[in-house]
Amino acid sequence: MAYRYAVVRENYEHLASGGVLHSAPGFPAFPVRLASEMFQRALALRRERAAMVWDPCCGSGYLLTVLGLLHRRQITAVLGTDIDPAALRLAEQNLGLLDEAGLTARAADLDARAERWDKPFYAAAAQAARRLAGGLPAGQGAVPHALRRADVFDPDQLRQALDGRRPGLVITDVPYGEQTDWRGPGGASGTAGMLRALGAVLPEDAVIAVAVRGRRLRLDDGPRADASFRIGTRAVALFRARPTPAH
Repeated sequence: MAYRYAVVRENYEHLASGGVLHSAPGFPAFPVRLASEMFQRALALRRERAAMVWDPCCGSGYLLTVLGLLHRRQITAVLGTDIDPAALRLAEQNLGLLDEAGLTARAADLDARAERWDKPFYAAAAQAARRLAGGLPAGQGAVPHALRRADVFDPDQLRQALDGRRPGLVITDVPYGEQTDWRGPGGASGTAGMLRALGAVLPEDAVIAVAVRGRRLRLDDGPRADASFRIGTRAVALFRARPTPAH
């Protein structure tokens, strides 16, 4: 299926992992254009102009950071949760780029690296950081963000991580068993288990967008998707947090 919202094929090189955004082995990035498409389709299901976004498998925070930079006007805040403390430390660095001060500091750091090691890559990344800072919407300030440790299969931990927050959108890229795997006692339940736990803690009108690698998301014992699409090697399914019971 073709893109419905991110219809222009743009050059997202400035958002590549390991440039302006921080990266580490074992923490994969995500196609930027597809991330934008997922966000816009999920927001359209809510029929609202803006929402808080939660990634319950946030890893390095790459997906949340990219969305915050691309869709600042439509995002009221972002929340990342993960079971891995190392992931959350890396995510804190990336989510710190969601304001002008963070991007300016990152540009200065990259400039210093370019001078120290005479690497053109760092100089180009520093210029990209400054362009991103200059492109932030005037007067809107930083994107509010929070990071918490939580097992995505444990509703009690998720509820504690939310701490009264009411995300309108969940956008997540689940582990594929390649660079990343499900962790925690509930890992065997996979995506279906995650959706059950999310449904127990989210507002009823929230929308969940899940990306997997493959032709489609298979949920033999899980909820039915409200919408789905496939682009490249990934399939995306969108769910209501609490589907309306059939009559």
